[in-house]
Order: sequence, then structure tokens, then C-alpha cells
Amino acid sequence: SDGGKLLVVPMVGSHWLSMQELVEKLSERGHEVVVVVPEVSWQMETTQAYEVVTFPVTQTLEELDNSF
Repeated sequence: SDGGKLLVVPMVGSHWLSMQELVEKLSERGHEVVVVVPEVSWQMETTQAYEVVTFPVTQTLEELDNSF
């Protein structure tokens, strides 16, 4: 993060919930943040605080729900 650029690839679930506030604060402090998230997820939402890049997955939201 010393260079001002940060790439974040969080896991689905509580890992992201713990990181989201930190990522938002880094963005507020001027860091360029890119968060890579799957197209299908629970809590990973698009925001203007940082750039979000999605990648395709073969799993539907229903399949994700059923696996847990």
C-alpha cells in the first residue's frame, strides 16, 4: 500500500465483511483500490468508494446458498 495502489481479492463471506471497512478507509485516504469479486456472491456489492472488477463463475446464487 506504500505505492498508493492496492488489489484486493477477498473470499466470499465473513472475510470480506472484516476487510470492507479497511478497504473503504484506504480509498478515502487516496489509495487507488481495485476489488476483484465473483459475479455471484452474498455481501460483495458495487460501491463508488473503490473500483470493482467482477469475474464470471459457473455457480448460481441458489447453488451457492444450497452449498452452505
